[in-house]
Amino acid sequence: MNKVKEIIEKARMENRAYLLESEAKTIIREYGIPVTRFEVARTVDEAVEYAEKIGYPVVLKIISPDVIHKSDVGGVMINLKDENEVKKAYEDIINNVRKHKSDARIIGVLVQEYAPEPIAEVIVGMTKDPQFGPAIMFGLGGIFVEVFKDVSFRIAPLTEYDAREMITEIKSYPILTGIRGRKPVDINELVNIILKVSKLVTKHPEIDQLDLNPIFAYDKGALTVDARIILSLSS
Repeated sequence: MNKVKEIIEKARMENRAYLLESEAKTIIREYGIPVTRFEVARTVDEAVEYAEKIGYPVVLKIISPDVIHKSDVGGVMINLKDENEVKKAYEDIINNVRKHKSDARIIGVLVQEYAPEPIAEVIVGMTKDPQFGPAIMFGLGGIFVEVFKDVSFRIAPLTEYDAREMITEIKSYPILTGIRGRKPVDINELVNIILKVSKLVTKHPEIDQLDLNPIFAYDKGALTVDARIILSLSS
């Protein structure tokens, strides 16, 4: 897990609490958490090269320590189906960010696979409780987490029993088991993700907050589409 330590140390040397999305996704991938395939393009030609390597359609997202909410500034383009669309999206993203913040430091553009439509979107997160330490959260993800606040919490480190209980106790659990002819999601994979997040934040107390949202849940497997990690300011 040397790569994880390298990323955290680099961010701290640069006085950054927020990790770049590419950094956050690299960290969770190192812990075996399923994540969309991605590459960091620093030129439009690299963006095309990586899009063809990953396979169309793809998603492009700005990577900048000065842009936290990418969609708000036109820093995300989705469902790009060919070379021309990727080229235009790359240029549009850079221009949009420059218009919003002319001095923004642009590291590159994330080229990410366009994940298939899921059965459900879920969230796995972590916040630090000042008394008990890392508290792991599970719930319905995407926009619904803010609307319904249907989530469960446990203090890390977690057991498999804890993880399964977290999943079954949310009100939306019937959505995950299959309703109105829908297939059930892969509960075992969600349990694995929760346990791996627990292991990650337990081993790296430098992590202050973590959000994997949304995680696309399928009948077989799952994919983390977006990841956010914030480091603590103190050691």
